[in-house]
Amino acid sequence: MMDRQKLIGWILVLWSGGYIVYLLKARILVSGPPIERKEWIYFILSFVGLVLGTINIRMAAARARGQVFYKPQSLTASKRDKNKP
Repeated sequence: MMDRQKLIGWILVLWSGGYIVYLLKARILVSGPPIERKEWIYFILSFVGLVLGTINIRMAAARARGQVFYKPQSLTASKRDKNKP
């Protein structure tokens, strides 16, 4: 069983990719009624979902490798460091 972050990433990628393929195949590449504004918004949001899903999968893989992410220091810690001689 894969971890939750990777699973959610794959769900986002498959769902978004499936909607993009459906919209291209059934609505854009064939003649028919005009595409509504709502469908264009869903099409754009599908690309956003595709990107977010890919990011989730890659971050889950990096975490599995034990890669350390950058964590900014708190403001109080940086003030403390400036006061040191």
